[in-house]
Amino acid sequence: MNQRRHALSFYSALLLLLCVARRPAGAQEPIDEISDNSFLIEEAYNQEPGVVQHIFNFIYTHDSQHQGWYFTFTQEWPVFSMDHQFSYTLPFYHLTDEGNRLRGIGDMLLNYRYQLLEEKPGIPAFSPRFSLIVPTGNRDKGTGNGVVGYQWNLPFSKKVNGRFVLHANLGLTYLPKARVLLDNGELSRKRSLVSYNLGASGIFALSGRVHVLLEWVNSWEANITNKGKVNYDLSVVLSPGVRASVIDRENFQTVIGVGFPIGLTRPADNFGVFLYLSIEHKFF
Repeated sequence: MNQRRHALSFYSALLLLLCVARRPAGAQEPIDEISDNSFLIEEAYNQEPGVVQHIFNFIYTHDSQHQGWYFTFTQEWPVFSMDHQFSYTLPFYHLTDEGNRLRGIGDMLLNYRYQLLEEKPGIPAFSPRFSLIVPTGNRDKGTGNGVVGYQWNLPFSKKVNGRFVLHANLGLTYLPKARVLLDNGELSRKRSLVSYNLGASGIFALSGRVHVLLEWVNSWEANITNKGKVNYDLSVVLSPGVRASVIDRENFQTVIGVGFPIGLTRPADNFGVFLYLSIEHKFF
């Protein structure tokens, strides 16, 4: 029954977006008109010079461990050219985790991306990212890790044709000398934690302003058990979605989207809803 409701919601959202989105006259291929607006997978395209992007993500999850909302705000800025990009990500929690209420800001990410490869015939776009994880969250409340961390991600993007594109991600997160709050209320001893992520997506352009997505994310998240050992939780998520440009002007674009992440393993045995809003405009 839940699967039917989610499928009905997805196709209803798709129909709504098809109704509100009309493609303007232009020379761009349909897959290019709202590129760099994925949900769970990072696309390998840096911001164009003089253009800033504001991204709002709202994620609702309901599984055996978590229930509630998770919100992130990301702002992306080009640094002098398309080769270099700086961005930051602010997460906010409003959910319940195994009976504990998580409320407040999480750890902030400061991100740098370099456009190492631009897409050409036979060559994918490639823009490796390095992120500094700033401990702005609260470890005691479960919204942060309490240590400075580091994250690397390798995104690749390749157009198959004018309507279809593939993306792939490979990355890891490193938290040196991390401590977690154990079930008995005490802090664990310090352990260095390394988590891994792998993902891919395919995006098809129904028109220049309406795209459908299928994203897959596989992550191995490191945690510390009550016995002080490092354990890994395998999380596999499959998420169909749709995105559409509702305002598309020369110097201003607004993209909205909705996805329905489906957890396929026990650490992610949930049905969720992902809401997306992007506002992109020139800043000079």
